Amino acid sequence: MTFCSLERVVMILVEDLIIVSQREIAPRIFEMVLKGEMVADMKVGQFVHLKVPDPSKLLRRPISISEIDYDKKEATIVYRVEREGTAILSKMVAGQTIDTMGPQGNGFDISVIEAGQKALLVGGGIGVPPLVETAKQLKAKGVEVISVIGFANKDAVILEDKLRACGDVYVTTDDGSYGIKGYVSTVIDGFDWTPDAVYSCGAPGMLKYVDSKFENHPHAYVSMEARMACGMGACYACVVHVKGESDAKNLRVCEEGPVFPTGKVIV
Repeated sequence: MTFCSLERVVMILVEDLIIVSQREIAPRIFEMVLKGEMVADMKVGQFVHLKVPDPSKLLRRPISISEIDYDKKEATIVYRVEREGTAILSKMVAGQTIDTMGPQGNGFDISVIEAGQKALLVGGGIGVPPLVETAKQLKAKGVEVISVIGFANKDAVILEDKLRACGDVYVTTDDGSYGIKGYVSTVIDGFDWTPDAVYSCGAPGMLKYVDSKFENHPHAYVSMEARMACGMGACYACVVHVKGESDAKNLRVCEEGPVFPTGKVIV
């Protein structure tokens, strides 16, 4: 499928990916492994747009890519059951196929950091999954990876083990039931070093903190979440406002995002 816009021509890939496995890894949090040719084109920080197998659900569900296995042509996604659409997805089983559009969006730029340098990964809740593949690829190129991830409580903690396989991990919980009591800022504000690159994904409050703290950093990025309709940049339902633009210039999370440099858009 080719989508034409005023700015560029974009090739949209649509494929029925095979579900390899699916399991619940925390309350209402599911991990699904998908297999198909599309995986070869995936990059860290991108997302896929899944069609819910129910004719009453017209809009696709955007879900971040958590892990990529290029050799097996498998990609892992992690999502939270929010409403009926994702509840239907959570009931799908191995062997079924799912109509998938993607990979979509601009992901994290890991070319800006080199072996021996230090990367800070900051995630909160369901924003943690896209950091896993980011951490894996950074480690593979010799980068020191430090992750700070925050959750509401102990039961909500996910993917800590996979991030620990890539470097040091600090876990915070709002109620102090696991790790450090507080927020990701509690840990980061105590660091006496400056990262060479910052990659973040999570709730708006957390992203506001990262955007403010690293606003002038040359290689700091926030991955934005937005409700989407078409997922192809045509409907402008997922726009964010560019900072300092008096003419209300907007960028689309599905096309120009979901990853933006800090200081670029209003978080």
